[in-house]
Amino acid sequence: MARDYQKEYRDYHAKPEQIKKRAQRNAARSDMEKKGRVSKGDGKDVDHSNPLRKSGTNAPGNLRVKSPSTNRGWRAGKKGYD
Repeated sequence: MARDYQKEYRDYHAKPEQIKKRAQRNAARSDMEKKGRVSKGDGKDVDHSNPLRKSGTNAPGNLRVKSPSTNRGWRAGKKGYD
């Protein structure tokens, strides 16, 4: 069965909460690009060191540059798929 991207967007990505989170991630990336820490197509991720902070989530002290494997791989267990 093929993945229904329209349904996925409707049911999850179009929710106001998800739109707000995506806008924060995009703003963080934009801020780091302006500072020269990352550039378009460099293959790096902008990481929020404390994603649960209620205010100032894009504060300079809360953003850092990481490789995608380090930033996205923290959930993985020893075998890489837990």
